Amino acid sequence: MITSRRRLIGAMAVGATALGLPRNLASERALAQVADPRPLDLGATALGHNRFREVLLPQVRAALDRHSALVTRRDIAGLVDFSAPSRAARFYLLDMEEGQVISTHLVAHGKGSDPANSGWVERFSNRPGSFASCDGSFMTSQTYVGEHGRSRRLIGLEPQNDMAEPRAIVIHGAAYVDPNMAVSQGRVGRSQGCFAVSRREIDDVLELLGEGRLLFAAK
Repeated sequence: MITSRRRLIGAMAVGATALGLPRNLASERALAQVADPRPLDLGATALGHNRFREVLLPQVRAALDRHSALVTRRDIAGLVDFSAPSRAARFYLLDMEEGQVISTHLVAHGKGSDPANSGWVERFSNRPGSFASCDGSFMTSQTYVGEHGRSRRLIGLEPQNDMAEPRAIVIHGAAYVDPNMAVSQGRVGRSQGCFAVSRREIDDVLELLGEGRLLFAAK
């Protein structure tokens, strides 16, 4: 059983009124800047629920179809919503058969994507040395033990991320991805382009998002 902090899909049915949120928020960014400083799972809000169901989940399904020749394990997929700030639990592990969220996690973006260290992704880059995140479809590859401990390699499947392997863009754990930092600073730390998650959660993430599955990142 996954025991670390996360919110399940049942919370996604909660409406804005029940959450005490204003009805006229125009974007996820506005929603993420409400007074509560705790890390937010945007899937637990009305706007986040709509974005997940109407935009993100269909994009993940389309990516699975587009890359079906390579990504043959379709039961579980990963989704990173880079439209949310880094203090939000914006890394979703998805049960694709049910169209539901298994778990959510904090995840860092690259410092080249956020040069002002604001906690928001401003741009993507596929260029080596950019230290930026890239978006699109990735296929998960083997695990290995490296500088950041147990990690998983990623293969970029599209032109905007096809340098992921030579850039060593991977999933790994990092001390700078921490709920306490998200609360105290309003953001977590930045990576060099990797999908860095909490060290306490990396084993869960690597176990669920095993080799030969899809990781899809979008903004």
